[in-house]
Amino acid sequence: MTKKKIGILGASGYTGADAVRLLARHPNAEITALTANTHAGKTMSEVFPHFFMLDLPKLVEWEKVDWTRLDAVFCGLPHGTTQEIIAAVLKANPGIKILDMSADFRLRNKDSYAQWYGHEHRALELQDEAVYGLTELYREKVAAARLVACPGCYPTAVLLALVPLAKAKMIDVDDIVIDAKSGVTGAGRGLKQNTLFSEAGEGLSPYSIGSHRHSAEIEQEIGAAAGSAVTVNFTPHLIPMARGEFCTSYVKLNGATPDDLRAELEKAYADEPFVYVTKKGVLPQTQNVRGSNYVQIGVVADRIKNRAIVLSTLDNLVKGSAGQAIQNMNLMFGLPETTGLEQIALFP
Repeated sequence: MTKKKIGILGASGYTGADAVRLLARHPNAEITALTANTHAGKTMSEVFPHFFMLDLPKLVEWEKVDWTRLDAVFCGLPHGTTQEIIAAVLKANPGIKILDMSADFRLRNKDSYAQWYGHEHRALELQDEAVYGLTELYREKVAAARLVACPGCYPTAVLLALVPLAKAKMIDVDDIVIDAKSGVTGAGRGLKQNTLFSEAGEGLSPYSIGSHRHSAEIEQEIGAAAGSAVTVNFTPHLIPMARGEFCTSYVKLNGATPDDLRAELEKAYADEPFVYVTKKGVLPQTQNVRGSNYVQIGVVADRIKNRAIVLSTLDNLVKGSAGQAIQNMNLMFGLPETTGLEQIALFP
């Protein structure tokens, strides 16, 4: 197969950089355009020195890219800036494949988007066409899509752990408590006081308590699986490590046992290349998936009767962002889903 010509919008951010890292060794991809308006004119290695060995195009302003020459574009821009740019890209090249790693097309309900993101959606004609890109749940739709809205890192970890259980009616979807922790890269590369080393190091900080925007995605997809509206208790925390994510979900059982939950998850992911359910007594750990596209899920009996604890972990920049986007790109181009994504976790 001829290599697909790939562009990356927002290549100077962490998700854009990880897309570069993975695509640079993808056998069917050729990176031909990189944008970063604030760093336009620089080489990628000037912005990210660890790319010193790669022959990459210089960073340019997005308006200067000839989108008609590309087969696919990955978007790593912040929410709110993505909609109009993607609309312009699709107008220039209606046949291009879009892998959006921002939040701009994840919510199906336009009113929900306005509620959670503080402004009306600016590309409603595209919102209806966007496919929610949680690969394991929407594989066939992703394969046929032009625009894929790749999920957030928290929703990916939580939904892979809970959607099969909600669909099987094994848990009470009205009683879900999620304690989530993410590495500092989840906050982006922009300068913020709370992500400075001396502020984030040697501490653990909750944020957006009761109001984190990823709650909307989690509720949307668990609700779809359960067939009813759902509200979850979701609290994220910033943990002092660069990458990685761990979600602990506390659930009430509907006549099932923790072993039943584990068996259901094992059945759901038996043929999945990247999702692994740990054996009884084996606990998922962030270090087991760091730098990889893999997900670990475990189930533990709670000491409280009729409750269980479901654990899930992934790398927020890989399966939680760029890796999942590449997994979806592979599907969209009819490539083996695992192409370019079989890196083993970096340990220690």
